[in-house]
Amino acid sequence: MSSKPKSVVIVGSAYPLRGGLANYNERIARAYQDQGAEVKIFTFSLQYPDFLFPGKTQYAEGPAPEGLDIEVSLNSVNPFSWISLGRKIKKLAPDLLIIKFWIPFMGPSLGTVARIAKRNKKTKVITIIDNIIPHEKRPGDRILANYFVGAVDGFISMSESVLDDLKTFDTKKPKIFTPHPVYDNFGQPNAKSFAKSKLDLDQKQNYILFFGFIRDYKGLDLLLRAMADQRIKDLGLKLIVAGEFYTDSKPYYDIIEEYQLNDQLVLATDFIPDDKVGDYFNAVDMVVQPYKDATQSGVTQIAYHFEKPMLVTNVGGLPEIVPHLKTGYVVEVDPYKIADGIVDFYENNREESMIQNCKEEKKKYSWETMLEKIGEL
Repeated sequence: MSSKPKSVVIVGSAYPLRGGLANYNERIARAYQDQGAEVKIFTFSLQYPDFLFPGKTQYAEGPAPEGLDIEVSLNSVNPFSWISLGRKIKKLAPDLLIIKFWIPFMGPSLGTVARIAKRNKKTKVITIIDNIIPHEKRPGDRILANYFVGAVDGFISMSESVLDDLKTFDTKKPKIFTPHPVYDNFGQPNAKSFAKSKLDLDQKQNYILFFGFIRDYKGLDLLLRAMADQRIKDLGLKLIVAGEFYTDSKPYYDIIEEYQLNDQLVLATDFIPDDKVGDYFNAVDMVVQPYKDATQSGVTQIAYHFEKPMLVTNVGGLPEIVPHLKTGYVVEVDPYKIADGIVDFYENNREESMIQNCKEEKKKYSWETMLEKIGEL
């Protein structure tokens, strides 16, 4: 197979499903189309059973993305649909089948599709691994992940920590690390004043941002406790929490009440549609990811696109992506240390220099580089 395939099939989340996985698959499809490849996406008719999905809805509002060939066909719990889709891809015989893998529950469906599809002796199966060992573990995870690993020809890991995890599943197949590309599909960097006006925010107020689905491992509780630090209170800044709760919200509201944080917060705790994402990033001074556990994060790559300094915790692959005191801060998983970084950012007026560094650093994270790495496999 040449490094630039003529035909590509992507199996995974896409419209009418919503969220980061769908955004990723749709964006990489466009990258291949830009190289002249014929691309088709097969997405889920059922992605998660209700007991596995903690949000309000799995589906996007609004029209389908233009210029993409997306077919709804895979039911994650119906083996007949796995077999049917595998046979369809086998017959299509694309040069490349790309599957993004993020949770062991998907191992049986995605692994079966891959096994059947590659029987044509032409199609190469490459998986882009978010996590092979999940953040929120369940019995049987390793068995399900093993089944999927056995079905593919090569692995792209977007963090060194996931690459190390992969080696405990397979030592023979090719594996390449390349960072998560920049998400450039949410609009362009724009003036804070313009974004604040669109979100009805105070023009004179400084804001920092926590963005994305709220899960316990993402450490919003740590950030809320950091906001209670007197040094943060003295700065007079506000935290925007933009994202839907995918966990019990009560412990977070208990912290807000305990430390009387209401006046320091803007709570936008619904799903943020794609056409509003850019407004939240453009409106703030810094993006904070206080994760307790991580591999890589699409939020980091949205922040790079909007040229926003970041504060991340020293877990997983996050320190690989955010050079300390260059494009942001890498701190320990501790509310006081998180507050330290935020205070330093404002007291030492680091915003402008970090923005310039973000502009330079983000050049590393192109979709063309991701496609080149897949080609190497």
